[in-house]
Amino acid sequence: MREKLNQNLLLAIERIEKARIAVDRRRVVQILAVSKYASSEEISALYTCGQRAFGENKVQDLENKMQRLAPLPLEWHFIGTLQSNKINTLLKLKPYMLQSLHSLSLAQALQSRLQREGMTMRALLQVNSAKESSKSGFMPEETLEMYARIQEECPHIKLCGLMSIGAHTEETAIIQKSFETTQKLFEQLKDRGAEVLSMGMSGDFELAIACGSNCVRLGNVLFH
Repeated sequence: MREKLNQNLLLAIERIEKARIAVDRRRVVQILAVSKYASSEEISALYTCGQRAFGENKVQDLENKMQRLAPLPLEWHFIGTLQSNKINTLLKLKPYMLQSLHSLSLAQALQSRLQREGMTMRALLQVNSAKESSKSGFMPEETLEMYARIQEECPHIKLCGLMSIGAHTEETAIIQKSFETTQKLFEQLKDRGAEVLSMGMSGDFELAIACGSNCVRLGNVLFH
């Protein structure tokens, strides 16, 4: 199993490097291993291959895997839609980052709990760049205003950048447009401290890198 996972990781790195060098030799691209369908054994094996950052979509799964893999110094990210009734559980787990801050009401609820606990949390603002009803996130036209507002009104949330999911279509041009929309917003937020642009999954990460991504969320290509 370890050999297969190591091979998958090396192939993914090779593809990332090729995509990165084509556009920007100085950019560093982080791999976030999406482990929602992976077992604790697979995560542990991928860790021995050199992977450190892992992402989970459900708070319960994150809790279970963090407990089972507690001895390993893993960097855990929460990447799913966070329901308000799961906020307390997530805060107790202290993940490295919440990549999916998708609404002002969630930001306000998080701020009040974080303030009460005397904690801070790193987060990325989720942008619904393709304006798809099936996805969570801020609409592109409200992103800049909401980013500034959350920074001002929710000081316990440390915004680090943006996250988005490419348009759900087979048409490359439409996916590219959705990535470019988020990238343009990210550029305008750099003076507000935005450093992370999380775009690209197993099916479109090379295109996302071409459009400026510096964090790709890979599940299937690593764990297949």
